[in-house]
Amino acid sequence: HEFHYITGITKPQIEKLLKKGVIQMDLFDETVAEVLEGDLRYVLRRNPVRAEEMAATRKSKLASLQKLVNAQNLYLAEHPRASVPVAQRKIEAKREALRLPAVDLKIGERSMSISLRNDAWAEAARLDGCYCLKTDLSAEKASKDTVHDRYKDLCQVEWAFRTSKTVLLEARPFYVRLEKRTRGHLFVVMLAYLIVQELAKCWRDLEVTVEEGLNELKSLCTTQVVVKGQSVLHNIATPRESVQRLLDAANVTLPKSIADRGVRVSTRKKLVDERKTA
Repeated sequence: HEFHYITGITKPQIEKLLKKGVIQMDLFDETVAEVLEGDLRYVLRRNPVRAEEMAATRKSKLASLQKLVNAQNLYLAEHPRASVPVAQRKIEAKREALRLPAVDLKIGERSMSISLRNDAWAEAARLDGCYCLKTDLSAEKASKDTVHDRYKDLCQVEWAFRTSKTVLLEARPFYVRLEKRTRGHLFVVMLAYLIVQELAKCWRDLEVTVEEGLNELKSLCTTQVVVKGQSVLHNIATPRESVQRLLDAANVTLPKSIADRGVRVSTRKKLVDERKTA
């Protein structure tokens, strides 16, 4: 059998190809384009939705930095003995953490301000939403659209592994040692992943990721009803509007109350502590 590859290249690699003239910026469009260099094929596309997301993220970072500058200026104004260099270091550290090299910091006597270098800001945004795939597959074996679609499939597989292993379901680290329990743990993770897929379908029209939706559901709470010192049931509070939309989209109806079964539920992170105190 012959083995071939489809891989995505990094932004620096894209910039290198642009400098060499192998590809041109006008090829990045909503429709898939293709460039041939020797035995290699480059498949290019620009995702406008992703471009908007990256632009919004960059603006959000700038607003966050401006908020810190305003806070430091206020602190310096209210505290005459406060150190300007200390405030400067805080802002510079924030700028570096946010990766905003196109933002300049100006230092006054007791105040600071930030300004944009428009050329550098535009350069940073030039490749927003642009991506390039590289493959050694011939056009006879796979068209440019096939290469593009198969790479998207690989991205979904990667998302599945990442979701199962670390992001949401945390298959690792293992808190069990016996083989049966390890198999059971992975089986539960697999079932949970099926639920994640269903939630992703249900919440697609709400433009909410599964992780964002689950974080929103954390606001759900219950009131414990205790009679003669013994817990009897839990009354479920009325969900707020944002939570109710998620429940409706998933076709889930919450009961008004649930009986107390006397079962203690803990997250896996607290499991070790629970075992020690049991």
